[in-house]
This record gives sequence, structure tokens and C-alpha cells, in this order.
Amino acid sequence: MSNYPKENVVPALLLVLGAGLSTGIGAAVVFIPSLVKLASLRVLAASLGFSAGVMTYVSFVEIFGKSNLSFLNAGATPKAAYTYATLCFFGGVLIMLGLNLLVDCLLGGKGNHNNHHDASTPPKPINSTRSSADKELAHGATDGLPCCGADPVKQINDVQLMASVLEQEDAKAEVTGEASPVEEVQTFGAPIDMEKDSIEKKSGEEEVVDEENVAVVQEQERLHKMGLNTAIAIGLHNFPEGLATFVAALQDPKVGAVLAIAIAIHNIPEGLCVALPIYYASGNRMKGFLWALLSGASEFVAALLGWAILANVFSESAYAVLFGLVGGMMIMISVKELLPTAHVYDKEDTVVTYSFIFGMIIMALSLCLFQA
Repeated sequence: MSNYPKENVVPALLLVLGAGLSTGIGAAVVFIPSLVKLASLRVLAASLGFSAGVMTYVSFVEIFGKSNLSFLNAGATPKAAYTYATLCFFGGVLIMLGLNLLVDCLLGGKGNHNNHHDASTPPKPINSTRSSADKELAHGATDGLPCCGADPVKQINDVQLMASVLEQEDAKAEVTGEASPVEEVQTFGAPIDMEKDSIEKKSGEEEVVDEENVAVVQEQERLHKMGLNTAIAIGLHNFPEGLATFVAALQDPKVGAVLAIAIAIHNIPEGLCVALPIYYASGNRMKGFLWALLSGASEFVAALLGWAILANVFSESAYAVLFGLVGGMMIMISVKELLPTAHVYDKEDTVVTYSFIFGMIIMALSLCLFQA
């Protein structure tokens, strides 16, 4: 029985906490909608490529090697140790495949990546009104994991459209001194314009509701539900990332710090895509912000779970198995989610490959500098 580096527990937990809370950076758009302008397709593509590069390199070069070494320290022969590490690695792959299926079921099924909107689609006009925006959002709407859904380009365009509408409403409220229209009246979590939703009563006839206004309310309710479902799905999806960061940081906090930064970078747009639809549909800024934070909190829960496992049943074999599983999980996150979505944002590959290589270089330099 070996002792895991107990002095690294607190730094490892703090790193995971910081990475998880980075969803709050993206969620800050509910308070300052103009921030969404920073989330251009190329910026998102570069950030996803960078994160994938860091995670891929550290998984193959560092984490898999740690798994193999821990099996050796547990008494396995070199051949057996390598075999066990390989089996654990692909066990992590299978776990992520199962988790992806669970997320897909939660979101009502996820389409393939073959029918995306053109990434060169110009941004929605800044002078969009709420009614025209709701019609646009309702047309061809797709649900899915933010930035990794069936149509991530449309998702980002939709978020930018919502932000432009909310920005205009906030500006108008400042000029008139009145409450922002989105925050005036709420029902079932969706703001309703009472004047638009007024029922026209006709003598001798039943009350008739304007179908167009009903469709707007239904779309707002759909966005609200989508935001909540997406927050839950992201929480599940972020769980292995928290475990990966904790295990890496427990072994070496400096290496874990680089990995935490990479994970934090791609958590930012996730927070944006959770918070903004909820705020747009409910009119509650804090609700959107807190749901985005909650979606990232699962990373810290995963770290606590990893700590509990190692604190109670620690052995070289347990450490080896965790490292192997984590390596497979991170590779799957990179090749199934991050890189495909990055290439959707950047169809001409102007930044994805370079940012991927840059991420590997940063991780490689970190490993070289931090060698004892």
C-alpha cells in the first residue's frame, strides 16, 4: 500500500473548482450581453483546438505512462502492466461512449455533423426585434450540447441573436428609465407581453388567441427547457473532466494546472450557451447565471469522488486504473466533441490545426519544465 501525495489534494481540488467555475465567465453575458461579441467562430474554433491539443498530448504521453508505471509498481510484469493500462484506457473510451449516449437521450437525440449551417453565415442583424428574433429562433431550432450539438454554428448564431436583442432592450430601459421588457412579466419561466397576448373577445364566439403570439410564448418555453436540459447534460459531460483534472493534479499540480486551464477555456462557451437561453426565456439573470455555474459544478463533485476513492481504497493498482480510465475519457472528449466542433466553426481549417499543435506544444513544454 502506497501513500498518495496528500499535500497535493487541496491544490488539485482548487484547480478543479476553478476549471468548473469558468462556466461563470461565459455566463456573465446575462449581465453584459455585449460580451457575446467576443465569441466569434474563429475564436471558439481556436479555443476548442487548443484544449483538444492539451488533452490529447497529456493523455497519450503522461497519463497513459503513469497508468503503466503504477501497474508496474503494483507488481505486474512489464507486459502485463502495459496490457492492463491499455485495457483501462479503452475502458475509459467505452465509459465516454456510454455517457454520450446518455446525454443524447437526455437531449432527445443528437443529429450528425453533416447538416450544419455554413460557418460563414453572417451574424444576425443587430437591430433584430424580439418578435423577429423569436421567429428566427423557432425556425430550424436544434437542441444539443452547446458548441457540440447537431448544429453548433446555428447555436452560436442563435446565442448572438438573443444577446443583440437583450442588449437593445437593456439600452432602451436605460434611456426610458423603465424595466427591461424581458423582465416585466413572467409565466412558466417565459416572459409574456400582455398587450400582445391579449385575448380578442368576439360576441357569440369563443375567445381567440393570436396564433403568432402563442408560437412566440411556446418558443420561449422551448428555449427555457432547452437551457435547463443542456445544463444537466453539460453537468454529466463535465464529470470525467473533473476526475481527469483531479487525478492529473494529484500526481503533479503543475501539470494539472495546464490541463485545468485547457478545460476552463472550453467551459467558457458552454456557460454562455446555458445562461443566455435561460435568461432570454425567463427574464431572470441570476437564474441563468446560477444554472451555468451548476453545470460546471459537476467537475468538483467528480474530484471529490476521486478523492474519496483514493483516500479509502488507495493502492498502486487503483491509481493505475484511474489513470488509464482518465486517459481514454479525455481522448474521447477531444476526438468526438472538441475537434469535430472546432472544424465546423472553421471549415477552412485556418486556426484549428495550428491551435491543436500549439496546445500540444504548451503541454509538452510544461512536462519538460516540470520534470524533477
